[in-house]
Amino acid sequence: MTTGVAFEGEVEDFDGNIYRTVKIGGQIWMAENLRTEHFSESTPIPEVNNNSTWQSANFGAWCYYDTLESYNQPYGKLYNWFAVNDVRGLCPVGWHVPTATDWSSLTSFLGGAVNAGKKTKEVGNAHWLFENTDATNESGFTALPGGYRQSAGTFAELGYIGNWWSSTSTDMTNASYQVLWYPIGTWLFESLMQNNSIGNSVRCLKNP
Repeated sequence: MTTGVAFEGEVEDFDGNIYRTVKIGGQIWMAENLRTEHFSESTPIPEVNNNSTWQSANFGAWCYYDTLESYNQPYGKLYNWFAVNDVRGLCPVGWHVPTATDWSSLTSFLGGAVNAGKKTKEVGNAHWLFENTDATNESGFTALPGGYRQSAGTFAELGYIGNWWSSTSTDMTNASYQVLWYPIGTWLFESLMQNNSIGNSVRCLKNP
């Protein structure tokens, strides 16, 4: 749900999935989580459901939360960071997985971690299971609590946390991601670091 937001337009991925887009400051974002099963140049991305295979994978992979296709709408797929980092491109042509700096620009434009949490979060409790009275989604970003897949392959936090990859890594095993969570009595939209084998949601950002 949005609050009086005018969407910028639409973008289509290789699989034919259509995503609404929204302009926030000087950036144009997908207003939905990515659902593609192919890199932008047509190569299929493997679906990995087995926990041990997910844990040891050093190649791009995706899954549905809890391996259930019913979660594809509205949460999209979960991708490991190897899919994000693949030169074949995870996002549609002309779009990219945002860098940590891109995420920081969004958060700053919306007034910092606390204000950005309110302004990006979907209104109501259709998907968010935790207290959600201060959400406005006035940005139109429509952040959803898609949870994540842990490096060991197990799933966690659907309905409570939204995680989105950045394309920025710090070393061979860790990368930056954006999280919307409730750590200190208020929702925060901020960048943290985690293992490359985690499965997170992806939002794409239009190239400048």
